[in-house]
Amino acid sequence: MGQQSLEGMLEVSDYDSALRWHLTSNHFPPVPLSMLVPCKNAIQAFIDGMPDKEIQLPEGTSWRGRDTAPATAIIESHHLDSFLGDLTDEDYDY
Repeated sequence: MGQQSLEGMLEVSDYDSALRWHLTSNHFPPVPLSMLVPCKNAIQAFIDGMPDKEIQLPEGTSWRGRDTAPATAIIESHHLDSFLGDLTDEDYDY
């Protein structure tokens, strides 16, 4: 249900609204909106061919004790595959 709803949101809504909806409505518990910019940065890094790029996390958020996380970790943990367009896992070795 969540994936189909997200695909519908991407068709009828702008990118930021769809991402905001996905983070707050398609996860339990909801992902704080402080992760909106890091998620957008992770998506862009992945699209730009830099899946291992370290993305700055919001203050008070950590990944494995660090204040940055690889783009792929953010994409995987926040289920952002639908925001990658036509890219698939096979496009990158990570």
